[in-house]
Amino acid sequence: MTRIGMMLALSAAFALAPLGATAGETGEKVGRVVEESAKTGGHTVRDGFLTFGRTVRAFFTSGGSAATETWHENAARTRENAREGARRTEGEANR
Repeated sequence: MTRIGMMLALSAAFALAPLGATAGETGEKVGRVVEESAKTGGHTVRDGFLTFGRTVRAFFTSGGSAATETWHENAARTRENAREGARRTEGEANR
């Protein structure tokens, strides 16, 4: 199986996994946790792309030291957003 095929199969398995666990309160809890986890992952990916773009812009407009500073500032913001998402996910799991 090719890498793409394996990734599609794995993605489908993860997408359909919550459907099997929809029995009562446990299923609702699993669904909320999966949803919050997906949001956290999506926001982290978005923040990573924004960090990269801002760093490239800083490099071409202000040079290497500005790019390094921009990278560190945005990485700290991304890290804090990911930690906040982890707290929300944990809150859903403990609810």
